[in-house]
Amino acid sequence: MKLILASSSPYRRELLERLKIPFEVITPEIDETPRSGEAPEQVVERLAIEKAEKVANQNPGALVIGSDQVAVYDEKIVGKPHNHDKAVEQLRSASGKTVTLYTGLALINAATRRVQCEVVPYRVTFRHLNEGQIESYLRQEQPYSCTGSVRSEGLGIALLEKFEGDDHNTLIGLPLIRLVRMLESEGIKII
Repeated sequence: MKLILASSSPYRRELLERLKIPFEVITPEIDETPRSGEAPEQVVERLAIEKAEKVANQNPGALVIGSDQVAVYDEKIVGKPHNHDKAVEQLRSASGKTVTLYTGLALINAATRRVQCEVVPYRVTFRHLNEGQIESYLRQEQPYSCTGSVRSEGLGIALLEKFEGDDHNTLIGLPLIRLVRMLESEGIKII
């Protein structure tokens, strides 16, 4: 059965490659804007399913993985900054705080229409950051496509103090422990 990752994220692609199973990547074009009144968990669940469904509808017989992630601090949903000024704002707001990242993970069997979906939380505590640290980090790492402006698998690790969660891959955007279980329930053996 063909496996497809419905994502434009190079980080998710790198994570999935760790499982050493063949897969394709197709970028789903969907509107990722949160809906009014939608809780963070609802946003990532809906978007993960929408991404997977869009690709599944075009690939009958495939297994399709969708994933989406948001960070929450100061009771606000925070996504990718896309530019320097927004990244500075995000890191100033996160300084000294514990941030919860919610990652929605969906697996759709396009043949049977079976949908598996989970929302996986992961907590990160930031160090107290000064303007010089923020600017130096952003100049070197340019994490403008990373949720909350943190690329923890790179220099972003220097901004952080503590991690809390079941699967450190969740921080990067693809909870592999949960994904392995989902794939196995569809007959895909990893080892």
